[in-house]
Amino acid sequence: MTKARAAGALSMHGSLDLILTLTACLFAALGLGYVTHRIGLSPLVGYLLAGVVLGPFTPGFVADAAYAEQFAEIGVVLLMFGVGLHFRVEDLTAVRRIAVPGAILQSAVATGLAALMGAAFSWGWAPGLVFGLAISVASTVVLTRVLSDHRVLHTTVGHAAVGWLIVEDLLTVVILVVLPQAFGPEASRGAADFVVALGWAGAKLAFLVVFTLAVGGRVIPWILARVAATHSRELFTLTVLTVALGIAVGAAAWFEVSMALGAFLAGMVVARSEFSLRAASEALPLRDAFAVLFFVAAGMLFDPRFLAESPGIVLGTVAIIVVGKPLAAVLLLRATGHPLAFALPLGVSLGQIGEFSFILAFVGRQLGILPDAAVSAIVVGAIFSIAVNPVLFGLALKYRRARRARVDAAARRADELRPTASKARLVLAARRRAVVVGYGPVGSTLTRLLRENDVEPRVVELNIETARRLKAEGTEVVYGDAERIETLESAGVREAPTLVLSSSSLEAPEEVIRAARALNPHIRVLARCAYLRDRERLRAAGADEVFSGEGEVALAMSESVLRGLGATPEQIDRERESVRRELFGDEPR
Repeated sequence: MTKARAAGALSMHGSLDLILTLTACLFAALGLGYVTHRIGLSPLVGYLLAGVVLGPFTPGFVADAAYAEQFAEIGVVLLMFGVGLHFRVEDLTAVRRIAVPGAILQSAVATGLAALMGAAFSWGWAPGLVFGLAISVASTVVLTRVLSDHRVLHTTVGHAAVGWLIVEDLLTVVILVVLPQAFGPEASRGAADFVVALGWAGAKLAFLVVFTLAVGGRVIPWILARVAATHSRELFTLTVLTVALGIAVGAAAWFEVSMALGAFLAGMVVARSEFSLRAASEALPLRDAFAVLFFVAAGMLFDPRFLAESPGIVLGTVAIIVVGKPLAAVLLLRATGHPLAFALPLGVSLGQIGEFSFILAFVGRQLGILPDAAVSAIVVGAIFSIAVNPVLFGLALKYRRARRARVDAAARRADELRPTASKARLVLAARRRAVVVGYGPVGSTLTRLLRENDVEPRVVELNIETARRLKAEGTEVVYGDAERIETLESAGVREAPTLVLSSSSLEAPEEVIRAARALNPHIRVLARCAYLRDRERLRAAGADEVFSGEGEVALAMSESVLRGLGATPEQIDRERESVRRELFGDEPR
């Protein structure tokens, strides 16, 4: 009995440590993330600072490092799953002539500079090389956020930067495979043995890729289709997470590769299916939560005393990230004939580091390659570069816009000379679009009427069978949950003039309306609800017009009763408006 009680006490103590660590990490990340956001910095800076506050090198509460690292591992898996989920070969091929040589050469320059710095500080060539690889790759999270905030994500600069980063991500995936073979506990000392070991690892990797894409490409969509048919959001989310974690763990256990690589392949498999958008939107909240914990765990590795003890390492790291990497990219682009107005913002956008740098730092630390000073330098470099990159990118954009002012002025003059009828057709085409949420009896009728009146409908539908049928019929359809802002973006709500919520079964229609207003403040929203009591709630959320099934039935029945009693058309019109005012509070129409 005594032993049982002792075991129970130890178990309870361990559970409390887990809960305390999780709560402290989330609480500190929330507080510091909010503060950094309010002062104009990226919340990522706040998450890293939260790790510094909770780490063993600062006073106060110290989070359990072992649990924090476990959270970080889950964060890595979900981050890499998201990278694979958003990986598009088309995005890369469109800018391959810029992205492929640019990413390779820039990474080589940054790695070489860092290796030289490592040699100067007596780290040795291996730590310097791994350190250089870690700070050579920019952050996808930071890049997309900076591009989106400056509204250039879908411009030539944005597309080139995203393609560039895709190449860097792929290079990092390869590095994650090579590092354990080169520096792991079973790494061979001879060159011939190393080549054999690397070849064997490559063969296992090739088999994993073929098996995952070929077999998983058939099995996983089949599983997702069966789960989607249940119409259970919880089961679908659980399935997506099981796929991501299951393939990641299986890749590590059976093929002896990193879980990050397995998660990346899992994301690629799901991305090739018709469930990619819904999977991304359903898994996003958990991915973001564990990504926060990943950055907190990275911040816990930093010793603030390092700033005073090793200012040379700090300055060298920051210089390579903020100056060396962008300068290498700009010089390369200029050498290949690209104008400075294009090269400068593209190069500056890559002058930061983030999640992949920490992934490589964790791997290097686990393999015993990176010294503590290198890990601390990566954390400092990330905090500083994430903080200043949006400011520097904004200045680069100002330069680009100033240089293009004359071209823009000429384009405006040409546009003014365009025939009025041609401009009218363009405006009319832009206005003739509508997004319809739900394809039940109401949605199908509205879609047909819109199409018959030359309005292009785009349907958002959560029933996979209905979505497949609409796609086969030639109707533009987005399979996903309209309550996710990513689904609304994919449906084109940001540009559409009209949004119709034809389904009354949405769990949170007011959130859909608010999200649509956030994407497009000028959009006209028509919503449907089942009961009159819900009408004001949807109006308050931002709907322009709300149609209640309960009220419309009462109105239709009133008209039918009056018509049966022999009322004149004028009497029916008068009583219709009276009933409408009573039910809806509307003014006469």
